[in-house]
Formats: sequence, C-alpha cells, structure tokens
Amino acid sequence: MVEDFLLFFVVGAIAQFVDGAVGMAYGVTASSFLLAAGVPPAHTSASTHIAKFFTTAASGYAHTKLGNVDWSLFWRLAIGGALGGVLGAYVLTAVPADVIKPFIIFYLACMGIFILWRMLKTVPSLKISFLNVAPVGLVGGFLDAIGGGGWGPISTTTLIGRGGEPRFVIGSVNASEFFVTLAIGSALIWAFATGHWKEGAEIINHWPAIAGLIVGGLITAPIAGRFVSVLPRTVLGVAVGVVVLSLSAYQAAALAKLL
Repeated sequence: MVEDFLLFFVVGAIAQFVDGAVGMAYGVTASSFLLAAGVPPAHTSASTHIAKFFTTAASGYAHTKLGNVDWSLFWRLAIGGALGGVLGAYVLTAVPADVIKPFIIFYLACMGIFILWRMLKTVPSLKISFLNVAPVGLVGGFLDAIGGGGWGPISTTTLIGRGGEPRFVIGSVNASEFFVTLAIGSALIWAFATGHWKEGAEIINHWPAIAGLIVGGLITAPIAGRFVSVLPRTVLGVAVGVVVLSLSAYQAAALAKLL
C-alpha cells in the first residue's frame, strides 16, 4: 500500500510537471502506469480523473495567475470538452477502450511531426471561433474519458498545429481541463448511481495510487506554470512535438505487445 502511494507520487509529480509545461501527458502517463498495474480501463479512467480534479485546479490556477490563459479560447475549449467528456464517459462504461487506441496513436504521431515542421517556419495566428475550437474540445474530451488521457494531446497538439501561440494554448488547455475533468467525473458517478456501471464501487481498492497521483501532481503544478510563462514559443512548440512523438511511440510499442 505504501509502495503504491510512493510509486504513483513520483508518477504524478513527473507527469504533472510535463503536463503543465507542454500542455499534455498527465492523463496518458498516469493511465499507462495504472493499466500496467492491472487496473481495468474504466477504473483507470475514473482514478485518473479523480486525481486530475485536484491537479487541474492547481495547474489552472497557476496558469491564470501567470497570465498564460486566453479566456476566449478557454471557454470554447471548456464547453466542447465537457460535452465530449460526458459522451465519452457513457461510452467508456459500455465499450472497450482498446478499439480506438490505434487511431489515437496514429493521429498523435502525425500531429507531432506536423508541429515540429510548423515550428521551423512562420505560421498564421490561430483564428479563435466557436466552430474552430469547440470541435477540438469535443474530440479531446471524448478521447480523454475513453482512455483516461487525451485532452492535452488532442487539444494542445491540434491548436498549436493550427498556429496557436504555445504559451496561451498550453495555459488555456490546462485551465479548461478542470471543467472537462469535472464533467467526466460527474458522468461516471451518474453511470454508477444509475446502474450503468456496476463495477464502479471497486475503485476504492485503488485509493493509494489515486492519493499518490494527487499529492505528486499538486507539488509540481505551480512550477510547470512558471516554465510556460518564460520559455520562447519555438522551444515550447518543439517540446510539444517531441512529447507527442514519444507518447505515440510508447503507446504503439505497448499495443504491439498485445497483438
């Protein structure tokens, strides 16, 4: 029990630092470790989102205080992400998540390469409109609920790839993630309460891992926000591209072992 807490404390601290600095990786990293520990997919997503409720609040607050949030981008992401998250949570409790994993991996690999290419040339500014941003949030929220992570990789990657300023994209994605997490968590609770998710009560068995993820993430969230506010656009953009490609390679390798 203590070993589980310490392991996921380290995982949560590292994952939240990377997530806060480049706008992704907390959910994917935490979920990967939970799945590797034998936690079922639905419990993995629920455990990750319980932890993210606290870490996204801390990260969002840090980014807001440091001026990294574009509020017009924030609200469009939050609305689309919450709707997608609720839908994804409902599907998660009925359909295996592994069905769409190959498509997510392929998409992320393509976007990682695209971002690295865009960072080498001048790109137009992202046009922020509801129809331009909300669908990104919708897909990101849906995939985040399905796999326990995906909000950052989808939203951050896509918006920076379209020409968004990395600092404000990362800050806005991190801040809006709190509302996406709240929506997904509420949907999972409702699914359990209505009998749609009968195994939900067993999540209590994973409380040491959840506690470790929360405490570790809370410690590094404010530090990561500071990095985003001072690093140049090119450095952040390249970092996002490298992280995306690394996550894609890791997930592809893990998937290949299952085939």
